[in-house]
Amino acid sequence: MDKKDGTKVYYFIFDEFEIHYNSIAPHTSQQWHFHSKIEEVIMVTKGNLTCYWVEDDIRKKKVLKEKEIIRVQQSVHTFANQSDQEVEFTVFRFVPDGINKHELIKNDKEVVENIKRGCENLW
Repeated sequence: MDKKDGTKVYYFIFDEFEIHYNSIAPHTSQQWHFHSKIEEVIMVTKGNLTCYWVEDDIRKKKVLKEKEIIRVQQSVHTFANQSDQEVEFTVFRFVPDGINKHELIKNDKEVVENIKRGCENLW
């Protein structure tokens, strides 16, 4: 989807979360906005993305470089591309439930030793 603000978004929508792949044109910015229930985590994949948010009635700013991440939670925020190059970033959107799942995520891996017959040549 091409938006009027110079952002292109590719939506990947699942039942419990969304992933959006975004590109934002040079010298453009998104509208200021916030989300009352969802949380967004942004990871820059190309270029430098300027993030603005409001915290305790103070406007904050951080320039994210490639491979950097920011968690904007439910703050009022916007993203801008202040460069001459297109910027690309991925947005992870989910609704937090307040339950710490760190141990579950860290330990939820089981190694498979015996692969079903017929699958041996897949790699």
